[in-house]
Amino acid sequence: MSMFSIFGVSGSAISSQAQRLNVVASNLANADAVAGPDGQSYKARQVVFQTVPLNDPGSAGVKVQTITESQLPGKRVHNPGHPNADAEGYVTHSNVNPVEEMVNMISASRSYQNNVEVMNTAKTLLMKTLQMGQ
Repeated sequence: MSMFSIFGVSGSAISSQAQRLNVVASNLANADAVAGPDGQSYKARQVVFQTVPLNDPGSAGVKVQTITESQLPGKRVHNPGHPNADAEGYVTHSNVNPVEEMVNMISASRSYQNNVEVMNTAKTLLMKTLQMGQ
């Protein structure tokens, strides 16, 4: 693996983690959402990663393969006076767990930061190599 392929590996990871952070932000924004007129509530989304080969033999990056929706049922709260209550008086909330999403956000943020640090270290090493040649 060449020194330049490090930028490809870390760059793909940074891009993927940025998408993961966007999905987490969307989940957190809809954590308190209730079912709409169609009776469907917001469903938490999760990012699924996939390994992809890069141009340099022996190196691989990562990309977002798909974004899936959780099939867990939303929390049902008995509130007959709510405008979105069903015939039984229940309001269906989203199935987003804010605690899990915060953990997911911290994990994605740290992965993003680690890959930025890898790129900065590789850049510093390349600059030192160039300085040695002067």
